[in-house]
Amino acid sequence: MTASPRPQRNSLGDISVLYVAVMARAVAAMQHDPAPWLGQFGLDDSFLATPQARISIPRYMRLGQAAIELTGNRALGLMIAELTRPVDAGLAGLAAQCAASAGEALATLIRYSPLTSRNSRGIPVISDNRLQADFYSIRPYNQYNFFVVDSVLSAWTQLLRIFTGQQQVLERVLIEYPAQGLETRFEEWFQCPVTFGADRNGLLLAPRVADLPSLQAQPAMFTELCAQCDRELKKIRRGWTTGDRIKDMLPPLLQGETPELATVAAKLGLAPWTLQRQLAAENTGFRELLDEARRDLAIAYIRETGSSLSEIAWLLGFSGPAAFHKAYRRWFGLSPGEHRRVLSINFPGA
Repeated sequence: MTASPRPQRNSLGDISVLYVAVMARAVAAMQHDPAPWLGQFGLDDSFLATPQARISIPRYMRLGQAAIELTGNRALGLMIAELTRPVDAGLAGLAAQCAASAGEALATLIRYSPLTSRNSRGIPVISDNRLQADFYSIRPYNQYNFFVVDSVLSAWTQLLRIFTGQQQVLERVLIEYPAQGLETRFEEWFQCPVTFGADRNGLLLAPRVADLPSLQAQPAMFTELCAQCDRELKKIRRGWTTGDRIKDMLPPLLQGETPELATVAAKLGLAPWTLQRQLAAENTGFRELLDEARRDLAIAYIRETGSSLSEIAWLLGFSGPAAFHKAYRRWFGLSPGEHRRVLSINFPGA
């Protein structure tokens, strides 16, 4: 049987309706009717009730910024976390809820995060297996994406509190973007030191927290739900070619540099010559895939974000704006600035 084609997805990533629903609850909790706000983006209650629905990452960021403007709450991410429940992370959250320990619960959330969120910048990771959870970089930072980092790190914290029944679960929070004048509020919420301008986004768990038993552990359901998560992950990747896998992993590797075939082969667990042979069998090559990935990301950044042309050049791994301009003209027949004007996207950067 021929595998069904992989659905078209936004090049910059997409996010589950589950996260939109939590944001809507946060807007309502701040005494604002979420219906007009959602309506600005063509969303409504029926959309929020569709389990498999997703929106693009740029659309989600614009939605968040509109919520901040509506409510006046620059710490929207913390409010979202306050209202986050395990079920709001989908199957991954339900599986994590049944894990034996807090550390296993957090690792489960992160392992199955692609079920509800796919971002071209990367995926979350667990460092040292249990002590630190890292969210990826989403540089360049601006008013549209601060809250994304806030909401992810604080939601992980909130779920750890639910799983353990303890409020003080962290030793330190690391946030990559510079301080925005909310330092005291963040330290009060996280109940630990928060370092802004750090080299990464992440949580350092307090000693022994990872080993704490989960209050809602259920071994049989944990096994069953993890099996369901594994099946869903396989569905997502069903029918992917080697070229598809490479294009999916390239975006975070492009930032500031041009990745080599050997680097990508190592990440796939293949020898470089094996990867070359597989690509040749698919009538493509690494340089061709690299060019296609850059082209697809370039038009997405131009159409859907307010990032400057120099920022986009860096995100795509070009040596500078001039090299980016040259490639863009080859792809689309006009400069990126001209194309942005033609597309008439009203999404100013910070």
